[in-house]
Amino acid sequence: MTKKVAVVTGGHRGIGFAIATRLAKDGFDLAVTGREDLQSDSAPLVTLRELGGQVEYIRADVSNLEGHQPAVERVVGALGPITCLVNNAGIASVNRADFLELLPENFDRVISINLRGTVFFTQAVVRSMLESPSEHARTIVNITSVNAIMNSLTRLDYCMTKAALSHFNKGLALRLADENIGVFEVRPGMTRTDMTSTVSSKYDQMIADGVVPMRRWGEPADIADVVGSLAGGQFNFSTGSAIDADGGLSLARF
Repeated sequence: MTKKVAVVTGGHRGIGFAIATRLAKDGFDLAVTGREDLQSDSAPLVTLRELGGQVEYIRADVSNLEGHQPAVERVVGALGPITCLVNNAGIASVNRADFLELLPENFDRVISINLRGTVFFTQAVVRSMLESPSEHARTIVNITSVNAIMNSLTRLDYCMTKAALSHFNKGLALRLADENIGVFEVRPGMTRTDMTSTVSSKYDQMIADGVVPMRRWGEPADIADVVGSLAGGQFNFSTGSAIDADGGLSLARF
């Protein structure tokens, strides 16, 4: 029997690294993508390999559509058929500002990574999945954000990409249902990562004031636990579902 193979975009740091770590512990071989030029002895890759599986690092920018097919072919060639894709790579708004200050080039950058790149990388992976059946359950997990349903006036471009990915998740689930490929969306809330480090003091106060009912930051491991539960296929009959991992932030209150 071949091993389970997971691809985690942006899997060398933050939420992505936590997800990759959880999947490695769960017996997946891993392909991790990122824009950085990591050496094989870099700390994240060493840590993942110490968990017992194969780890392939692929330097790739998800916004570069021409690199998608070669990346997929490299994964399959090195590790075997892909059984899980975690679309985690993404960026925050280039500039947090009022909508009237939004620049087209910044809008295009966020769209190119968070939405356009993610959609077409998924397309390349799905084609590979359908060409190379596996005896393992197969899943796709899209990491979006609480901002898929909650707006932020200084990050409209970011919110738009996450809302669009939420609809993509539903459509992809319908397309792949009869292929028995489960498709899921995970929506992190205020999570402690490099992306939120610039607003950490602001979020600290908001959390203390009760904006998050559980009154704490989310940690990357919180998101990884959700993804790990989905990745093995046990929830595939719930395909198309979205899971809020936000400590109750998005719950309606009055």
